[in-house]
Amino acid sequence: MNPLQPLQPPDLSKRQAPRRFWLLALFAAATAAIVSACKTAPESVAPVAAPAPAPAPEPGGVVGPVPAAMGSARSSSASNPKAYRQDGASHLYGLNAERIYKGRLPPLLYAIGVLNIEIDRVGRVTKLDWLRAPRHAPEVMAEIEQFVRSASPFPAPTRLGKVIYTDTWLWHKSGRFQLDTLTEGQD
Repeated sequence: MNPLQPLQPPDLSKRQAPRRFWLLALFAAATAAIVSACKTAPESVAPVAAPAPAPAPEPGGVVGPVPAAMGSARSSSASNPKAYRQDGASHLYGLNAERIYKGRLPPLLYAIGVLNIEIDRVGRVTKLDWLRAPRHAPEVMAEIEQFVRSASPFPAPTRLGKVIYTDTWLWHKSGRFQLDTLTEGQD
C-alpha cells in the first residue's frame, strides 16, 4: 500500500447482498402475517328457537315495539353493536312516540347525552353508563335512564349474545327528544 495513495472505501456490494436478502425475506414474512390476520373464520350461527307469536301488524303492516310488560315484539339479527343501535333506537321510538321531536332540531339544544346501554341475551337492560352526561340537567339524565329501563326488554340480540351499544340523546327544552341514530337533522 502506497502511503501517498488515497484510501479507497471497502467494497460493500458483497456485504449488502445478504442483508438485502434478509430484509426482503423479513418484509415478505411481515406481509404474509398481516394478510393472514385479516382473514376471518366463517361465522357460526347458533340455531334460533321458533319465535313467539307476534302481535297483529299495525295499519302500515309493521310490527313495532310493545309495552315492556309484554316483552319485545321481535328479536334482533344484528351482527355488531352498530347494527343493533338501529334496533334499539327504533324500539325506544316505538315506545315513546309521543315524546319524539318531529322535524329538524333547532341549533341550540337543552341537553345532549351519550349513553352506553348493555343488553343481555334476552333483551334486558343490565347496565347504563354515561359517556357524556348532561350534568347541567340532572332531570334529563334521570328521565333518559327511566325511558331506557322501562323499555326493557329490548329486541333480543340473538346473533351477539349480549350487546353494549352507544347512542346520543338530543334533548329539546320542550322535553321531546331525538336519538342520533334516527335524527332528522339539526338546523
